Amino acid sequence: MTLGALTLVGVFALAILIDIPIAFGLILAVLSYLLMFGAAPMMVSAQQFVAGMESFTLLAIPLFVMAAQLMNHAGLTQRLVRLCMALVGDIRGGLAVVAVLACMMFGALSGSGVADVIAIGSMLLPAMQRSGYHRGFSSALVGTASSIGTVIPPSIVMIVYGTTSNTSVGKLFMGGVIPGLLLTLALVGVAIYVSRRNGWSGGTRPEPGERKRAFIAALPALLVPVLIIGGIRFGVFTPTEAAASAIVYALIVGTLVYRSLSLRDIVDSVIATAETSGAILVIIGAAGMFAWGLTYEQVPQAIATLIGEITDSRYGVLLLLTVVLLVLGSFMESIAIIIIITPIVMPLLVQYGIDPVHFGVLLTVNLAIGANTPPLGVDLMAACRIAGISVMESLRYLGLMLGAMVAVLLLITFVPDIVLFLPNLME
Repeated sequence: MTLGALTLVGVFALAILIDIPIAFGLILAVLSYLLMFGAAPMMVSAQQFVAGMESFTLLAIPLFVMAAQLMNHAGLTQRLVRLCMALVGDIRGGLAVVAVLACMMFGALSGSGVADVIAIGSMLLPAMQRSGYHRGFSSALVGTASSIGTVIPPSIVMIVYGTTSNTSVGKLFMGGVIPGLLLTLALVGVAIYVSRRNGWSGGTRPEPGERKRAFIAALPALLVPVLIIGGIRFGVFTPTEAAASAIVYALIVGTLVYRSLSLRDIVDSVIATAETSGAILVIIGAAGMFAWGLTYEQVPQAIATLIGEITDSRYGVLLLLTVVLLVLGSFMESIAIIIIITPIVMPLLVQYGIDPVHFGVLLTVNLAIGANTPPLGVDLMAACRIAGISVMESLRYLGLMLGAMVAVLLLITFVPDIVLFLPNLME
């Protein structure tokens, strides 16, 4: 690795160690590199920052964020939770199962793990505490289950990867469906096992007709994934157009069907969307600058050569990348990892015949695990903050949940048809 590349990585690592925000650490690393080595005029940094965000597909991010905000304000979240409670009933550990199912369903609306934690955790974590569940267990469960929102479509992480790697976002969305469901089943299994072992209670037995009423009330929310995935699958619209359609749908449902969406709610949704999208896009621009610096220093070629010397097996390469991504996911924000790593690994995917859709889903699951792994673990930290506990109190239960997620990751690594079955139907 060249001195320039070491400077880029070293300055960024130092910035992370002294707790500089990810975006500013990336920018500082690139500016330091340009000042020290004069590889290009300083104006290039601004050009690369803008170029990193210059994509029509990325417009889907603020649109999906806006749609999720509107649906939350319209009361779709509460109706989803009510449906889950009616379906699960009073089985032992029922509230824990409700938490996983509700996180998965809301993830199909929001595409963001942190948004999932806030929406579902704010409702269910206090309820689980009142029912006797250990707060560490509840926080770890909601954190890991919320990360399914980054795997199951519409996924903001997949949009960024698809844009960066020039891979079909529609195929990535389809590829995330089965792994997302497998992660849900794995966490439901852990939730029931731990709850029964500790004697934690379930929910309440639904009244006659409650399941039907809850299903009808939640039906508009359940139709959103059908609208998005079905529209993309049958070529009705692109992912960006699907996001815009979701906004229109949320406005219609919130104002005309439920009549729970006020003008104040719409204004609050716009403000929250601007704040969230602004933060995401700054990271995308900064990571684009950093990725340009690594490419200029020919780091992708050097890493490809190094991995080629270690293994010549496709699965060996995937396992090596998995280890790297799990480590990075524990320390860095997911979007920054995608934009930095993708240009490095794309030559490897071509060299070893790895399908970019398959790798994109593996990358997403890796980052979902990383989002719950200390010291960063943004989803886990958000859940613990809502529950009012330290991250240390959740670690006792976290291992089982991460183990279940890693088992799913290994399964889809070695059986790529699980991921590629639905995307191949689009061809």
